[in-house]
Amino acid sequence: MSLQPLLEVRNLQVHFPVSRKLFKSNRQFVRAVDDVSFTIAPGETLGLVGESGCGKTTLGRAALKLVEPTGGRILLAGEEITAFKASRLRAVRRRLQIIFQDPYASLDPRMTIANIVGEALDIHRLTPTKLARRQRIERLLDDVGLDPSQLERYPHEFSGGQRQRIGIARALAVEPALIVCDEPISALDVSVQAQVINLLRDLQDQRGLAYLFIAHDLAVVEHISHRVMVMYLGKIVEAGEARIICRTPKHPYSQALVSAVPTLDPLARRKRIVLAGEVPSPIEPPGGCPFHPRCPLAEARCKTEPPALRQVAPDHWVSCHLVAD
Repeated sequence: MSLQPLLEVRNLQVHFPVSRKLFKSNRQFVRAVDDVSFTIAPGETLGLVGESGCGKTTLGRAALKLVEPTGGRILLAGEEITAFKASRLRAVRRRLQIIFQDPYASLDPRMTIANIVGEALDIHRLTPTKLARRQRIERLLDDVGLDPSQLERYPHEFSGGQRQRIGIARALAVEPALIVCDEPISALDVSVQAQVINLLRDLQDQRGLAYLFIAHDLAVVEHISHRVMVMYLGKIVEAGEARIICRTPKHPYSQALVSAVPTLDPLARRKRIVLAGEVPSPIEPPGGCPFHPRCPLAEARCKTEPPALRQVAPDHWVSCHLVAD
């Protein structure tokens, strides 16, 4: 892999106002993403895991400038795009694409598959003739395992797995360098999930794609990712090589997530860690470590001192006072 990051995110923040008060100082905000930094190299898959509501989807969309960041910096191949407006972002959009979670809601039911996949070709003027446009769409459908003869059909004529393949073809149409996969298999039948994961891996090998792969399932994330970040309440609490994070996690929250992964190997089974309480409100996050209200190991300082995300081993970072260097 290249040493130059394809995507670099520094200290990203996304805060959504939830009340309209006269003075800005009195307003409340949802801290969906709170000071997150990461890099993705060309051809690399970075997995992002965490409970629902932790900010994973917002982080992915903010990295693509689909959600406007409150603070921080976004660099694409060394060029800062944080302040780019719509006119300059159009060229960037060719390099950064997204596959949405719900294949039923993400495709316009009034458009044929040819127009859904071909819309980006038209916007970026990538095909000079109608024949070239049709041929390119047919190749894209064939690349994702669909029959090119079905391009004049509508989304309702396809299954969920086929619709997600259409969404993948749409993302591939402009030949991107990075794709944000926003829980692309969570709405699919279990029997179809493995097919889509294998398709994404094959496309990565063929095209040199980079992925930000967002998911709940740590087993899937370990299978497809090179590195993994664990997110809790808008912050990254652990990050590192996928095998290390998914098998020997250090942070108590990561350990709880790993303990919930089912396994058929009796020697690999872990004692289930059941976390007490609910995830705190992102409007009023707890002081100190954001995980301390649910952490079974929390000490007094965890309630008052925010832990830094620090390196505890090669390619392994943890945000926890109780983990030794």
